[in-house]
Amino acid sequence: MNKPNDNPADPFKKALAEATRAMAADGELAIAYSIDPPGLSNDTARLPQVSRRMTRQEVLLARGTADAYALRTRFHNETVHNRYMPTGHEAREIYEVMATARCEAVGARAMPGTAGNIEAKLEAEALALGYDQVQSFKEVPMATALSYYLRHVATGRDMPPAVNHAMEQWKTMIEERSGDTFDNIGEKMSDQADFAKFARQLIDDLGYGDQLGEDPDDMDPDDSGEDAEQDEQEQTDPDTDTGDTADQEDGEDQQPEDSEQSMDQQQAQVSMDDSEESEEAQEAESPDGEPPLQPPVPPISDADPNYEVFTTAFDEEVLAEDLAEPAELERLRAYLDQQLEPLKGAVSRLANKLQRRLQAQQNRSWSFDMEEGLLDAGRLARVISNPTTPLSFKVEQDTEFRDTVVTILLDNSGSMRGRPISIAAICADVLARTLERCQVKCEILGFTTRAWKGGQSREDWLQNGRPEAPGRLNDLRHIIYKSADAPWRRSRPNLGLMMKEGLLKENIDGEALEWAHKRMMARPEARRILMVISDGAPVDDSTLSVNSASYLEKHLRDVIAMIEKRRAVELTAIGIGHDVTRYYERAVTITDAEQLAGAITEQLAGLFDNDPRAAKRRAK
Repeated sequence: MNKPNDNPADPFKKALAEATRAMAADGELAIAYSIDPPGLSNDTARLPQVSRRMTRQEVLLARGTADAYALRTRFHNETVHNRYMPTGHEAREIYEVMATARCEAVGARAMPGTAGNIEAKLEAEALALGYDQVQSFKEVPMATALSYYLRHVATGRDMPPAVNHAMEQWKTMIEERSGDTFDNIGEKMSDQADFAKFARQLIDDLGYGDQLGEDPDDMDPDDSGEDAEQDEQEQTDPDTDTGDTADQEDGEDQQPEDSEQSMDQQQAQVSMDDSEESEEAQEAESPDGEPPLQPPVPPISDADPNYEVFTTAFDEEVLAEDLAEPAELERLRAYLDQQLEPLKGAVSRLANKLQRRLQAQQNRSWSFDMEEGLLDAGRLARVISNPTTPLSFKVEQDTEFRDTVVTILLDNSGSMRGRPISIAAICADVLARTLERCQVKCEILGFTTRAWKGGQSREDWLQNGRPEAPGRLNDLRHIIYKSADAPWRRSRPNLGLMMKEGLLKENIDGEALEWAHKRMMARPEARRILMVISDGAPVDDSTLSVNSASYLEKHLRDVIAMIEKRRAVELTAIGIGHDVTRYYERAVTITDAEQLAGAITEQLAGLFDNDPRAAKRRAK
């Protein structure tokens, strides 16, 4: 007979923990139940908490999460996974969710009892994120929809309603772009190396081939990744009985041993018969081969294939310190400080307000009721009252907030001359210092042109007989005032460059935004925020005189749409006397440059307060 203080959920939690270890073929896997977001790290699976009431939803979510982590542990080889890992953020995100979907699909084929549990988990997550109510693909991350689609195709099972509704938002686009890449997907699932090659090919099909990096098979002809995977499979093959044990915990009458043997035979056949075809396909469509397919002159914009550039020979990406002598930069910086002395107090107060809001989100947090870690002294009382209660431990959580980079992209056009550019410079300076204190990296960039009225690009165009529709016809100048990794103290004088006479000329916003976006995509941080400060639409007299009047504005809209659709970078804009809300999804317009400091502070604080990743973690 149970004691009155016994938790009726304890037998279920104990059985689920044992089943998870058996299914994962890892007797050392630690299982913890917590109100914190579920996760799998450091040989510990953190599952959703199950209350004393043991509601059906709690049980299904815990079982689905446990099955997902067990299958990831069993069928995933980290060495092979890292070998084929893309370099770009968006490509990595797609690659990661596909790897997870593969493990769960392989497990569903070998142990069908897990499929229903995982689908219940996916449905609960989709409902929590509101995917059953979405009306557009913009409301569902492409990587998420792709993982749903892969599970559906690989298992042949219908997805739950909310999951299916989210998948349908992207299904047509995925099928159109992937072509026949999904053909025979079932044969590729059991071989992780073969599946990784398939994933890279699919990433290329979806338009992210430039983020794949070097082909690992070209870099290492010994193909050690596949050998590592085969070694891993040899270790897991003898443990096929454990899958049956785990399946019995789910109440299913299955024969996983036979299924896994069938999978092993499939794997051997795929490894021997299809490896050459996969390598040839990878070589033929290697990301290394993609840039040469694009005409070197003019380059084609990622966002708009119809956007053309007459020549890039005179464009420059330059460090601020290379445009002036150190003594001149110090003089210009002193002039900037003197000019804005009355404003610095107000800007500093706003920066301190932002710093307090950011640091409030960096408070230490803990995971409780862990099986190992630091002894939780606050819960010793229940051990004293009931000596049979096990000791409780806690583990400090890593703060994901710090893994963030902010880029400020400043319009350095002639219309910003005077008070607007001075305030923009000092605000960017104070903001960079504030974010550095909060351990958030900050980059400051500027964009203008090297000359008025076209410069050397226009001269080349005239000498070549004035061909029609030449595209962009001016020399770009993209300036790096402060790189993300440079300390604020070292970069401080560079911002004085904005006071240099003759620096501010014309503005081609679309290419500048695309440049800043590409720089951010090369960063390792998990969260990227890009803030654009501008006072008008893109204007370049040379370009607009020989192209349509909306040529530069259309390209800017296309670049914004591309960034906002991919969602790898959180984009926000501030317009000074110019309505930028008609371009950007998240934007604010101010009527006076004096309002800039407050607008920057509020926009950034709002972004950090509404971290979508934190919202997703809370929803789970």
